[in-house]
Formats: sequence, structure tokens, C-alpha cells
Amino acid sequence: MRVNVLYFASIRESLGIGSEQIETDSLTIDQLRNELINRGGAYAEVLAMSRVLKAALNQEMCLPTALLLEGCEVAFFPPVTGG
Repeated sequence: MRVNVLYFASIRESLGIGSEQIETDSLTIDQLRNELINRGGAYAEVLAMSRVLKAALNQEMCLPTALLLEGCEVAFFPPVTGG
């Protein structure tokens, strides 16, 4: 399925991109996060499971077990972001 992934604050700065569309077989937010971590490099560093991150699904805060749907929007951001 195709999903839109948004990155905010320090995650965006580290990756050098604010968003991307990806094709994935992941079914949950956690599975998607692991898939991105497996890309290695900056993805592995900033999305590491040892880091506390927040996630939103279609602009609603969600649990890591939230189910993904075709065309959904997933956002990853640090727990505290400034304006």
C-alpha cells in the first residue's frame, strides 16, 4: 500500500526531508517505523526504537499498534516540538 510519511522537527532536520510517499507492506505504525529503520543511515539513528517518538495517523495521535490504510498519512515527531 502507499502511505504518506511526514517528519517533523529534529527528525526532518536529520533526514533532510519533510515528507515522502512510500510503498509498504507494513500493517501498523510500529512495523512502518521498523521498515524505515532498516533503511539504515540517518533513518536508523533518528527513528531507533530506543528513542521516544510520537506518531500521528491522519492527524490524530495514535498508538504504535494503529493500523495503516491505503493512502493514509503517518507523522513522526519528537515528544516536544517548538513553534
